[in-house]
Amino acid sequence: MSQDAQQTPHRVVVIGSGFGGINVVQSLEKAPVQITLIAKTTHHLFQPLLYQVATGILSEGEIAPPTRLILAKQKNAKVLLGDVEQIDTASKTVVSRIAGSRRRPATVVTTPYDTLVIAAGADQSYFGNDHFSEFAPGMKTIDDALELRGRIVGAFELAEATNDPVEQERALTFVVVGAGPTGVEVAGQIAELAHRTFKGAFKNIDARQARIILLDGAPAVLPPMGKKLGEKAQKHLEKIGVEVRLDAIVVDVDQDGVTYKDKAGALHTIATKCKVWSAGVAASPLGKQLAAQTGVELDRAGRVVVDKDLSVPGHPDIFVVGDMASVPGVPGMAQGAIQGGKHAAKMIKGDFKGEPRKPFKYLDKGSMSTISRFSAVAKVWKFEFSGFIAWVLWLFIHLYYLVGFKNRVTTIFSWLGAFITPGRAQLTITHQQIQARIALLERNAILREQAEAAARGAEENSAAPAAEAAAPKAATN
Repeated sequence: MSQDAQQTPHRVVVIGSGFGGINVVQSLEKAPVQITLIAKTTHHLFQPLLYQVATGILSEGEIAPPTRLILAKQKNAKVLLGDVEQIDTASKTVVSRIAGSRRRPATVVTTPYDTLVIAAGADQSYFGNDHFSEFAPGMKTIDDALELRGRIVGAFELAEATNDPVEQERALTFVVVGAGPTGVEVAGQIAELAHRTFKGAFKNIDARQARIILLDGAPAVLPPMGKKLGEKAQKHLEKIGVEVRLDAIVVDVDQDGVTYKDKAGALHTIATKCKVWSAGVAASPLGKQLAAQTGVELDRAGRVVVDKDLSVPGHPDIFVVGDMASVPGVPGMAQGAIQGGKHAAKMIKGDFKGEPRKPFKYLDKGSMSTISRFSAVAKVWKFEFSGFIAWVLWLFIHLYYLVGFKNRVTTIFSWLGAFITPGRAQLTITHQQIQARIALLERNAILREQAEAAARGAEENSAAPAAEAAAPKAATN
């Protein structure tokens, strides 16, 4: 690239404000480029702490500072709110939309690019059973966490409000699907809510009688951490009251419960009102657009199989980082996105200097998961930790990567309150938190049907004159 040869600054468009997107933008602060970051939310989400929002430890603002404020002092970067609908690699443009309403049309923006970095992340995967999502929300967004908080706290309230022992048992049974880090952390915190925070808070029920069941189709808890740490995590979960059922494949989820198949093939149904899904992820659908236009290969999860430098094969002007990129040996974790974002930025800056592209080298800094208060498991290189030491290490690592000094300070005080005392400051719930996602899904379905009907009507209207014109010719013949 030659900056002198261009009349305008080199335009870099970054899709996504997660770990990958933010690190690309910040790493290009001194580069001779004009950056536009397009994201469908106004915040940068620290996803590893999302479960603490769902269980009342932290507020959403503590883990999701406004992206615009994070980048306010970066002169070569601007933030654009919008859900990316289309990437056109031929015209080198990105089309984004801010959803409208029945009274206000959607705002559609087309943004040109010279270099594109896609860091759109991943969505929850229900393995082809998307109807499960109505009854078992995932844990990917602030909306998800607030909805889950409403469902978890609301379940205790429902149990308190009835004298029917069957309904009480159903309300006090919580099922978490997926024994990865998120599932383990959510299950552990629901157990703490039942045994510590809500102890004695209800008069018609004993919150300590709540059942928390963790299901996973794998034969072990936390498989990536190895057998030893997985067994320690499972033993601690069982110690605090979590029932762990492995080799359990969920086959159905509805309003009344969860049905799973065990290793022997037998079906079991658990009656429950509150279900949490943390069993899988699927890459952003933008990957399919890229594949259709560029011929790039996608893996089974819909991730883009990138070149060694994280660019799309045959398209050195397009990078894919984070959960959307399929890179051997790089897990779908925050560190993969952070390091991938920095590498893509380094390659962009190197292009200006005429430097050859270098392959991305991932540095595995380990993985960790909390189980409950004062207990965690961690694997750092060849070293394995568990218990209190791992928990303290987890605290320091997450504080370090949390964006903003103020957020770090408020998070420390929130942790002190939640871990030293039984109380939690963020247990407020609203009806809107629980119902809004379903209402939006129904609304979007109606709008989609209306748009399809309008498109069909337009096609019929355009076809009518042609049919009328053809009729006289047929009669003449």
